[in-house]
Amino acid sequence: MDAKDVEIHSQEPQRGTAAEVFSAFLTLGVTSFGGPVAHLGYFHEAFVVRRKWIGEAAYADLVALCQFLPGPASSQVGMALGLRRAGYAGMLAAWVAFTLPSAILLVAFAWGAAAIAPEAGGWIEGLKAAAVAVVAQAVIAMAASLTPDRERATVAVVAMIVAMLVPTAAGQVLAIAAGGIAGLVWLRPSLPQMTRHDSLAVTTGKTAGVAFLAVFALLLVALPLLVSWTADPVLAMIDSFYRTGSLVFGGGHVVLPLLEAEVVQTGRVGEQAFLAGYGAAQAVPGPLFAFAAYLGAVYTSAPSGLLGAAIALVAIYLPSMLLIVGVLPFWEGLRMAPLARRALLGVNAAVVGLLAAALYDPVFTVGIVSGNAMAIAAASFVALTAWKAPPWAVVVAAGVAGFLIL
Repeated sequence: MDAKDVEIHSQEPQRGTAAEVFSAFLTLGVTSFGGPVAHLGYFHEAFVVRRKWIGEAAYADLVALCQFLPGPASSQVGMALGLRRAGYAGMLAAWVAFTLPSAILLVAFAWGAAAIAPEAGGWIEGLKAAAVAVVAQAVIAMAASLTPDRERATVAVVAMIVAMLVPTAAGQVLAIAAGGIAGLVWLRPSLPQMTRHDSLAVTTGKTAGVAFLAVFALLLVALPLLVSWTADPVLAMIDSFYRTGSLVFGGGHVVLPLLEAEVVQTGRVGEQAFLAGYGAAQAVPGPLFAFAAYLGAVYTSAPSGLLGAAIALVAIYLPSMLLIVGVLPFWEGLRMAPLARRALLGVNAAVVGLLAAALYDPVFTVGIVSGNAMAIAAASFVALTAWKAPPWAVVVAAGVAGFLIL
């Protein structure tokens, strides 16, 4: 297949401002319940369907890349969308806006304001039910675009089966890798013409990418050495959270064992405090990695409080930022090559399968706790798909309905 089979329009995607990115992600930061898979559904609705900041194929390729990288996949997708829209300032705006609401709630909980982030309640169950509708909508939309034939539909179902039989980050990576191999050896559809929305259009070059990757590796090696030489408590905190963010694959709940080993087993956070914070983290919107802010706030040694929360939060996300900026310039070129495009056809089909598996577990199994919850999910789905209601309004309405009937 010739390179001419893949054509990229020269027109760049429309750029925006950091303020625009911040506003869009702040709305998501206060309404995106349901975990990382649900977040990808919210992002799809907000930036692919409604705002059209990015095309379906480019979004799927971005999700596939972030599934392979260590760190929180949904947050990394958000950072990349912000970077694409408004450069470095846009990346920071997307991260701050999406992460800050949950971080503030968890720090407040650490200070004893448990009423702000209760561990249970009917309104929370309503929000979880709404997440089922959001993820279902995303799976249907992505399946229509990315699995239009029997071969790719088969790849998606196989990936779903693998993810359900091996419900770990390793299972997800295995399913995506198998999808890529299937794309290379089995899928032979005509490659679609690439439009301006299908380009990732990253604003950084390969030289900057190499520099960011070098900083990532340097910090991973240098921080433990500095801690051993200086015994500085601030460096020790940075090292613990940076290493956790660098080595965890799959994001979400996968980070909890690493955090427990870093802060509980070392005596920096008590076991009961750790478990209480984890319970509160289930009840707030946004990424679970914001749990790091809570842990920094309740550190038994300096730094703690607001300073500890800020250091822990920045340190656990810094590897993701460095990797996104470092890898995207190379990924943009690679994904446009004909062989890579064929592999990505299979990878994208596998991503649909992973989302379908997660739609069942944990989104459906956690979100649908009763017939009333199913009713809220169904009503939310109709509101999103038939009435084109904005997701934030659907989520708010689901929360109110949950408070009244669950």
